[in-house]
Amino acid sequence: MVYTLVVHVTAKDDAAVPKLHAKLVEAALVYNRDKGTIDWFVMQEEGNPKNFTVVERYESKDATKTHMENPYWSRFNDYFIPLIVDPMDLRRYDELLPQGAGAESRKFGSGVIPDDKKVDEEPEVWKKIDKYQSHLREQGNY
Repeated sequence: MVYTLVVHVTAKDDAAVPKLHAKLVEAALVYNRDKGTIDWFVMQEEGNPKNFTVVERYESKDATKTHMENPYWSRFNDYFIPLIVDPMDLRRYDELLPQGAGAESRKFGSGVIPDDKKVDEEPEVWKKIDKYQSHLREQGNY
């Protein structure tokens, strides 16, 4: 059963928005590599840039333990918590999958969900990521 966490957070003030944005994007790059993580992605509300949503998808509820034990987690939390308005809205879900489908059937690139391009085969994607991270560093947000 796929276990999903949906977290809604609001930046404390306008100054926190770019810092929160950068840290959440960085966290997605880290957490997507954790064993048992299917997806970990971030969204920012179109009409109110102070609002962010994080969707964390795991192979099982037990897989969240790996996430919590990742050394990055405590550093992330120490930086993240002061940037947000309390409390964050955290909701836990069991995803409803078609009968007989495992967690991997929902992972991008599994063959079940078509993918036209693979990131590791697209050097231009990595150049854009490097450029984005350099921009964030110059702004003091990375």
